[in-house]
Amino acid sequence: MKSCIGGYDTMIGGLHNKVGNIHQIGGIETSVLDNGPAKGSRIAWVNTGSGLRYKVAIDRGLDIVDAFYNQHSLTWLSHGGLTAPNPAANSGIEWLYSFSGGLVTTCGLTHIGSPESDDTEIRGLHGRISNIPATLESVIQPDPATGKMNMSITALAKESKVFGPHLTLRRTISSMLGESTIMIRDEVTNCGNTPCPHMILYHCNFGWPLVDEGGNIVYKGTCESRGMDFDNELFNEKQDYKKCQKPLESHKGFGESCGFIDVQPDSDGFCHVGLVNSRLSFALVMTYQKQQLPALTNWQHWGPSEYVCAMEPGTNPPIGQNKAREENTLVMLKPGQRRTYQLDIQVLSDSQSIQDFVSKTQ
Repeated sequence: MKSCIGGYDTMIGGLHNKVGNIHQIGGIETSVLDNGPAKGSRIAWVNTGSGLRYKVAIDRGLDIVDAFYNQHSLTWLSHGGLTAPNPAANSGIEWLYSFSGGLVTTCGLTHIGSPESDDTEIRGLHGRISNIPATLESVIQPDPATGKMNMSITALAKESKVFGPHLTLRRTISSMLGESTIMIRDEVTNCGNTPCPHMILYHCNFGWPLVDEGGNIVYKGTCESRGMDFDNELFNEKQDYKKCQKPLESHKGFGESCGFIDVQPDSDGFCHVGLVNSRLSFALVMTYQKQQLPALTNWQHWGPSEYVCAMEPGTNPPIGQNKAREENTLVMLKPGQRRTYQLDIQVLSDSQSIQDFVSKTQ
């Protein structure tokens, strides 16, 4: 995507002797919130200088909450918004009390899906990782004067208890100055001495004005309803479930619909999914490797004042450990074994780039 500032070469030439402080153009600024339910939480604001800016919640496993492109919000935020981490939120649906929505909420690292239990433990909705503060390892600023356009933040979050499991998530979130892309690079490692179940899901929550009535949900692949009555209400042959709906009375409260998508990757093994808002002439595209994240869930919750469409790539759909074991799809990490994941989120604002994206999904 072309830079809003004029491209790499133009930027390097134009900056000479004209900019003494990189934050005049973009970069990363860290701070601590001093009010509200997230008081005391560490955050980082990332400004790419292209119109894309986003807030990283360091104390929430390096999740991404607010995100904007120019004047437009990209995300859905829950009524509660960002809260301080609650490491004890791992029973029943307690997770929902601290679910901010936001651009990326990480689910896992050992369980994704509804509450469940087995002979060894009780697991709450969507696991623990989003409520675990991360240890900040580095913040790297861009330096155009030396040709360094990349900016990044790296941190380590540990899901660990005595007698196991001991999983670590090392996450790097990066962007290029002048470009409208967020690159997430994750490495999950079993630091324990016994095999450990592993599940991860990127709960990416998009809201108005990116998501609006008549907008297109774009992907190439097959979709089937999760199977419950409220899922079947939208995910059926008579409904165009790839169109964003108007607010629905049936989606008040717990009303929602979920579809499980088998995305067809391109010839290089990459999946391209996202949303197109023709009215505002921009689109959001998510790119990831099918081999790393074979499952995609589409959560549609068109509740009045709770209006959200989520695209959720993961190792599994949110079915839980028990069902994944039954299906023989549960990942088991051996001691010392690690898995890597890559997820790119890009905003497109020129018609040719949007058309190219749509063409890839037809």
